[in-house]
Amino acid sequence: MATKAALVNGDDEPSAKKSGLAKRQSSNLTPNIAERAVGVWTDFTRFLTDVRAEMRKVVTPSRKEVEATTTVVLIAVFIFGLYFFIVDKIFDFGLLQLMSKLGGLQH
Repeated sequence: MATKAALVNGDDEPSAKKSGLAKRQSSNLTPNIAERAVGVWTDFTRFLTDVRAEMRKVVTPSRKEVEATTTVVLIAVFIFGLYFFIVDKIFDFGLLQLMSKLGGLQH
């Protein structure tokens, strides 16, 4: 945990850790291939551990839940389809009336 002074200065890490990190980085500015490989492997194993933890949280819905949500989706699709059909017909009628009043359509 960072101290109050460190937070005010914008430092997130305690000074003891930073000085050790700075010493290590200043002695070897570019990590060699083995250090990078170990870093990549560590990141990869951490990722797989996180994936496994998240997969344990996944719950498969029951058949009853799937049927209920499918029914809701189908009803919503038909309601929205009917709504957009009606709105389209209203706009079609209004545009037809406007065009005939302006002389764009000859009956």
